[in-house]
Amino acid sequence: MSKTIFITGASSGVGLATALKLANSGWNVYAGTRHLNRDQEQYAYQENLRFLEVDVTDPKSQQAALEVIEQEQVHLDVLFCNAGFGFLRALGQATIEDIQRVLDTNLYGVIHSIQAALPMLRKADSGHIIATSSVGGLVGQPLNEIYCASKFALEGLLESMATYYKPLFNIDITLVEPGAIATNFANTVLGDMKKTGGILDDEYKPIVESYIEAFSQRNVEPQSAESVAEVVLDLLQMETKPLRLRTSERAELFVSHKVASDPSGLQGITTTRKLQLNM
Repeated sequence: MSKTIFITGASSGVGLATALKLANSGWNVYAGTRHLNRDQEQYAYQENLRFLEVDVTDPKSQQAALEVIEQEQVHLDVLFCNAGFGFLRALGQATIEDIQRVLDTNLYGVIHSIQAALPMLRKADSGHIIATSSVGGLVGQPLNEIYCASKFALEGLLESMATYYKPLFNIDITLVEPGAIATNFANTVLGDMKKTGGILDDEYKPIVESYIEAFSQRNVEPQSAESVAEVVLDLLQMETKPLRLRTSERAELFVSHKVASDPSGLQGITTTRKLQLNM
């Protein structure tokens, strides 16, 4: 029997690439998008793929999507919380509205998704929650403090869940941690900066210019969305699911000083589980 996955943020980039790859591999794929008519029309030829209108910042939108999946599939095997966006502003430059917008999508959006999907995941023989984090969820970076804060919080949320979701619900937890990806992500970040005043002429300007220049030099050949989707497909086929999974050698190298003693994260959650739950 084909397995079922629900992917948020699937209108482009990693989400769309993963949706297409899994649909071609025989999965029943439900893809969350904010551009329903456009995506339905563009990918009408694709079997096993259905788009649902989803705004991850709206719990009612999430619940409505899960109700559709439940009516058609009864249970859900995998939830892939992929929706998110970057934000390049120093804390001293950002407005409270900016900060809230990042957290609403990158953190609260994942929380809404998990809360809505958990009843269906528990009906599966074995469920799996995946979330797109980032190397920025492990390593703080200049001018990315708000984005990194959202991803650090995401890492803490899922790591904590992983200490007991497997023995209690038979649900695996995985944080997918890419570095730079060749999608609209970076363009969106810079475009968003332009919309909110561009590179401001203030004390942060030299740092912003240096960061953008260094970022461009480091990421001449960023990882493709299709390559990340292949990593996700491989993950789904693993017998033992890691807590953390980098998607490229470059990403692995970037965070090596943080994860060298426990690359997959499984040792840490096993130790915590034994210490605090005697399991």
